Amino acid sequence: MKIKKKYNKINKKIVKVLTTTFIIYSTIISANENIFDVISRPCINSKSYILIDYNTGTVLTEKNADKHQKPASLAKIMTSYVIGKAIKTGKIKRSDIVTISNNAWATGNPLFSGSSLMFLRVGDRISVEKLIKGIILQSGNDACVAMAEYVSGKQKKFIDLMNFYSKKIGLKNTYFKNVHGLDIPGQYTSARDIAILGQALIHDLPQEYSIYKEKNFTFNHIHQNNRNLLLWDNSLNVDGIKTGHTEIAGYNMIVSATKNHMRLIAVILGDKTEEDRKINSKRLLNWGFETFRTINPIKKNQKIAALPILYGRYGTVNIGINQNVYLTILKNQEKKIKIIYHISNNKIFAPVHKNKILGSMTFIINNHIVNTYPLVALNKVPKGNIVFCFLDYIRLKLNKWIHQ
Repeated sequence: MKIKKKYNKINKKIVKVLTTTFIIYSTIISANENIFDVISRPCINSKSYILIDYNTGTVLTEKNADKHQKPASLAKIMTSYVIGKAIKTGKIKRSDIVTISNNAWATGNPLFSGSSLMFLRVGDRISVEKLIKGIILQSGNDACVAMAEYVSGKQKKFIDLMNFYSKKIGLKNTYFKNVHGLDIPGQYTSARDIAILGQALIHDLPQEYSIYKEKNFTFNHIHQNNRNLLLWDNSLNVDGIKTGHTEIAGYNMIVSATKNHMRLIAVILGDKTEEDRKINSKRLLNWGFETFRTINPIKKNQKIAALPILYGRYGTVNIGINQNVYLTILKNQEKKIKIIYHISNNKIFAPVHKNKILGSMTFIINNHIVNTYPLVALNKVPKGNIVFCFLDYIRLKLNKWIHQ
């Protein structure tokens, strides 16, 4: 960059800071490239599965991840997501009381025969909070109907919301036709979409997600345990998410666990037995934690450097990235990352608005671009008074004359 003499010292400091930063944080790897192909993967016999890093979305391993499968009770994750959104926007409250209709009557509805239930009765008056727990912890199909009717008036309108949010969060191979996940023609999902849905639930609705780690729930003197058996596994720090099973779908599971500031999400679809889905989910999580780690090299709005400004009230503007940067790396590839920064213009003129993009930072490993983040102004720099502007104008003219 060619910069006026007044800022030569500042510019040298910028280069030094950026170079130092890049050396410190040259420890990253990414998603979406075939950088992980050299790794031996765990042997999983499920119809479909995927393992992702929650913070980066990096796919660590997968099989038939986009193939259509029946969701079974994993559909209830979207049901609870829609309910959580309704609470968040103030449409309903957790303390609201719901009157149970004939449609949500547990024992009087042939559709529910042999399925998981909260065991609601017509005319019962139950809080939204308890019905949510009935959906999440008891996997109650009857509770799903009760809440769908309370939120939207009719189940069809609630299902429309489920599909609306599916598109909004980026699910490409999912379509819901009921609120509980019981088998019905035309209803499907995929392992990748379920992982994305779990990721959205954790990020968007942390209070809703916190319920998923509870191990049991008692309603009307009926005690039921959470069907996520990995919640009782002391070798893993599992805090969710959900299981599902129907005759057509097989045994499904999405599970999330944390270790050393890293969160992984594993999805198993179409396993043969309840024990198989538990073992295979655990195998995926253990393999992921043993093979990878996630780092947060740059914090949101962390100052990376200061760039010179012309015609400004201040002489420099701080630059950084306006989001947390997470990167997933192989444990043996920490020194292979290269980081390249680019400043869009060699002269930056005031005024500069906060969050204005001034350049970019790119992470590379094994000649693959891992990710690129925009470098933005972290502070506003208004235009300076007439004296500062005149001095900068003179310096620019002198600088141009000297370098002719």
